[in-house]
Amino acid sequence: MYIIIGGGGDVGYYLTKSLLNQGHEVLLLEKGSTRYQALSEELGQSVVRGDACEARTMEEVGVNRADVVIAVTGEDEDNLVICQMAKKRFNVTRTIARLNNPKNDLLFQKLGIDVTVSPTRSILSLIEAELPGTTFVTLMTLKRAGLEIMEIRVPTDSPIAGKTLSAINLPRSGTIALIIRDNEYIFPTADTKILANDEVYALVSREGEEALRTALGTTR
Repeated sequence: MYIIIGGGGDVGYYLTKSLLNQGHEVLLLEKGSTRYQALSEELGQSVVRGDACEARTMEEVGVNRADVVIAVTGEDEDNLVICQMAKKRFNVTRTIARLNNPKNDLLFQKLGIDVTVSPTRSILSLIEAELPGTTFVTLMTLKRAGLEIMEIRVPTDSPIAGKTLSAINLPRSGTIALIIRDNEYIFPTADTKILANDEVYALVSREGEEALRTALGTTR
């Protein structure tokens, strides 16, 4: 697989090394001369000095045959330009963009970026999961399907505690896939009871998140 990465910061550097170790053909683009020199000493011909936002540069490095273009600069505007140009002008099948500001997520989706990765949102989710009293954490967003994987800890005062799934009015836009109880993994059926302090993993649509919160008696 031929992968082009725009942005030679720490993320671009470690991503390039990892993908090279997996046997992929990878080309890292970095426009800063000092940073390029440092990268080239270790990565050799796998790094090229150039601006991934420029169509001429992308054409010179063979973007037409790239399977994936990944933009991981520190600027959301640049990442958007890199991915849009790759997709719209050069017909690259798959584009992935680093999202520094989570507020830009919807814009990136509307403009056709296949996948966005937000380090800020990931860190917030990890911290939130460790906070006392946290009951509802987003683990992963499946953007193309419009779905999210959620982790929910059932509160002790939840109205559904002690009820079976068949007796609970769960939203159609949400499916409980796994329950963890006292280190036991339970794949639920209609007769499975939900108990207080259960860790529930659910697959929900964006619209179904609030409905699931209401059904489980959780709050933000």
